[in-house]
Formats: sequence, C-alpha cells, structure tokens
Amino acid sequence: MSDLLSGPVEAAAGLAVYGADAVDRSAPASTRQALVANEAPGRLARKDPSLWGPDAEAEAKIRLGWVDTHRRSRELLPQLAELKAELGDLDHVVLAGMGGSSLAPEVIARTLGKPLTVLDTTDPGQVRAALADRLERTVVVVASKSGSTVETDSHRRAYWQAFLDAGMTEEEAGRHFVVVTDPGSPLEQTAAEMGAFCVLADPNVGGRYSALTAFGLVPTALAGVEVADILDEADALAESLGGDRDNPGLALGAALGAAATMGRDKVALISDGTGIDGLGDWIEQLVAESTGKAGLGILPVVVESPRGPGTTGRNVLTVTYGGALPPGTVPGGGADPDVAVNGPLGAQFLTWEYATAIAGVVLGIDPFNQPNVTESKDNTNKILASGPPAETPSFTEGAIEVYAPSGAPGDLAGVLRWLLDGVEDDGYLAVMAYLDRFADADAARLRPLLAGRTDRPVTFGWGPRFLHSTGQYHKGGPQLGSFLQITGAVDVDLAVPGKPYTFGELQAAQAAGDRQALAGRKRPLLRLHLTDRSAGVAQLLDAVGTARA
Repeated sequence: MSDLLSGPVEAAAGLAVYGADAVDRSAPASTRQALVANEAPGRLARKDPSLWGPDAEAEAKIRLGWVDTHRRSRELLPQLAELKAELGDLDHVVLAGMGGSSLAPEVIARTLGKPLTVLDTTDPGQVRAALADRLERTVVVVASKSGSTVETDSHRRAYWQAFLDAGMTEEEAGRHFVVVTDPGSPLEQTAAEMGAFCVLADPNVGGRYSALTAFGLVPTALAGVEVADILDEADALAESLGGDRDNPGLALGAALGAAATMGRDKVALISDGTGIDGLGDWIEQLVAESTGKAGLGILPVVVESPRGPGTTGRNVLTVTYGGALPPGTVPGGGADPDVAVNGPLGAQFLTWEYATAIAGVVLGIDPFNQPNVTESKDNTNKILASGPPAETPSFTEGAIEVYAPSGAPGDLAGVLRWLLDGVEDDGYLAVMAYLDRFADADAARLRPLLAGRTDRPVTFGWGPRFLHSTGQYHKGGPQLGSFLQITGAVDVDLAVPGKPYTFGELQAAQAAGDRQALAGRKRPLLRLHLTDRSAGVAQLLDAVGTARA
C-alpha cells in the first residue's frame, strides 16, 4: 500500500489511477517511457492503425471508432428519448445479447440502480423464467453486432412465439422488440420483417469496445438511465488520452503491459465497494478477448470481494476499481492493491478500453481480433447437426456423474484434488458452469472455495456467457489452463421455435463443442454432470471442502 499512496497519482476528469508508476518502475526498463518514445498516446488518440504492426493494421483500420464514439453517440439521444416515450407502457426491459452486447449494459444498470433483465444464456430454465416474467409489459432489446449470434437469435424466436401464444398479432408483437445491430447485418432485415424498432450501431467499433455505442445505451436508456451523463463522463476524460502526462489510460495500460512482460500476467479485479457494480465482468471480457491470442495474454480473475481468496500471488497484479473516493479514503476497499482505478463509470469504460489497446502495443498483439472464438461455435454446429458424442462416465457419486481422464482417482474429492494439484506453476484453473446463473447461483461459490485450496489463480464463468469472453483466452492465450466443466440435467426443456433443436440441446452442444476445443489442445479437463442440479451443487461444494484436506 505504501507504493500506492506514496507514488504519483495519474488523474483526469475525476478518474484517478494509483500505483501504476510503481509497477512501471519495477520493470528493468520503463514501459511507459518506451510507449511515449513511440508516440503511442498521440497515435492512439489519432486512431493510427499502424500502432500494433503491419499484421494488425487492416483490422485496426475498421475497429478504432471507440476512441471517439461517445461523441457520435450523442446523435442517438433524441431517438432514444422518442423510443422511450413511444414504449412508455412497456416497463420491463429484457436485453437479449451476448458478450459485448450485454456486459456493459448490465454494469450500467446495476451501478445506477435501474432494472434490466439480461438474457445471455441457453439454459432452458433461465430462458423459461424470463419468458414468464411480465410478458405483456416486456420490451425485448435484441442486440447482436453480427446479427447472427445463435443465442440471441434463439431468444428472439422464443419471445416472438411467446407474444403470439399470448394472443398478440404479429404487428402487436413487433412493437415489443427493439433491435440493435450493425448496418447491413442480417438482423437489420429481420427487424424490418418483424416490424420492430431498429437502432444501428457504430460499425467501426468491435463488440467488446462498444460500451458507449448503441449497444450500451439503448437498453439502459429504456431502463431509465440518463445515458447522456455517461457520455459526458467519457468526453471529459477523452481530452487526456492523447497526452504523455496526466493520462490515466496510458498509466494503466503501461502498468498492465509491464506487469505481464515480467510474468505478472494474471490480473485480480476487485470492486472496492465505492459504487460501481459488476465492472469486473466487463473488464474480464475486454482484457481476455483482446490480449489472449498467439500464445500470449493477460488473464483477468474476477474476485468477489477485497478480502476474497485469490487477490494476490507471485504472478498476480492486484487491481481494484470503484467510483469516487471520499476524502481521506485509502484506495482498495480493504484489499492491498498494486493499482487502484477510481472514477465515474463513463470514464472507466474509456480508460479501460484505451489501457487494453496500449497493453496490446506492449505485448505485440492485435487487440481487436478474436481468432479462436469461432472454434467452439463450429464444433457446436457440427454437434447440433450430427448429435452429441457418446460418452460414458468414469464413475457416479451421488448426484454427480464424473467424466475424468484415464488414471484419475475414482472418488469425487480425490478427482478434485487431482485437478487442483495438477495446475501448473504458472497456470490457472477455469471453472465453466453450463447452468442457470440465478437458480443455480450457489455454483459460483466454487471459485472462492477452490481458490482457497490453491495458490494458483481460479476463474469462474457461466456458460455459454464466458465463450464470448474468456473463451478466446482459453484457446488462444498461454496454454497453461486446467478446466473444470459443470453441466446439469434439464428437467423441462424448451423448443427453439423454427429450429430442429431445443435450448437444452443447444446448451449441451455448446458445452460439448468447447470440450472438444480444449481437449484438442491436450489441456487437463474434468467434466462433472449434475443429474440433480440442486443436490449436485451442494454435494460439489461439500466435496471441495473435503478435497482441501
């Protein structure tokens, strides 16, 4: 904490970065000075696509709109005001979107206390619960940059059928949809056919950088957020981002890059409790998907609280985030961070986007592509077409079927201990739960329990949500991961209207497709299938406690 408080604070527009200078000074040579010598701050502010090298230039040319998209997004404000007035009787806002289309709106709504139902799953129980909630008062924001996201298309189909089944005409049903997509995407045409409202997003901004575009603003404005305030916060910060000094984005990006090049390539992300809720999940996608490729990358580890296990480690950079700090308050909220980032939400979004792009310069990777994301998707499509692979459990214990490699122990506690003990010195354990993140919420308790058992980083992701986030890092980043996949029995399935499969079959195919992608990389993988979800989660939590002995 002494380095955090005694070193210089980089601040602009109410956002402050503490501790970055000490991280930079711990490197053999200053990463920040090298970036300044390369004129990186000004080049990024000018949207110079050559900053990441010739191989990345073509992609960067069409992906740097995020640098100033907050200014163009002001053009949306009159349209959003009219839309909200037109749909004033529809006060239950459901966002159907994945990854960059849903994570930022969820943070905005949670932070500002506005109700927003985020549907980013294929779990049939979770989808059925959403469909049963205030249907007649629901407006569904269908958000997909490509317009072909399978999860989002499935949600759209399910809601359309539900509205018709409730007695609405097609014209009435169309009024309950707002589509957000890129110009010219297949979803733009679908919106016209449905008679749905359509808002076109900035095409020169990639999904994970889209917080300040229509993808972040449309659902939150409908939920009651004054989105102009968020744009104002970003705009106030933007002036600092071209400078060599007083540039929080440069300070943070240099610290992330310097730490990673010195072996501290795992970043513990911790809310300090000062008013920004859930930002870690958004940062996780931004950093993991932007940097995890070509065998390189920074692995974000979202930690539940400042006192939670996994906040520190020899290869971990501890970063806390939050809103404004009261006078005299020590950054970190009780943690002992290497870096603390505090400031308004709009400024946080722009700072982290800028910092991630700067870290890409340091690591020598293209922060705007995602070369390995389609692999699991392709596997999923093949499984949906041909049927799931035949699999036999290694053994069954209580409500859990265990699928383990040959030679693994034959009891649940033993096989969990085997998995933990096998995590490499510089590795990590990823828990991937293809379950209902509300009805099966207790499964998330596995992360801190497992992190308390090992000194290696432990991450947790809900499937298929994480496939649009850390999934790129798992496959394209350093091949040091060990993986625990959890699936669950489906008691009551739900058809995907117009498709030859159900939500349960789609969820199972996504899990199997990702298993194939990981198995092809020869990574340690343990699958646990819960034949009874509630009993299985409870049994698993108990078994982790036993595995600690």
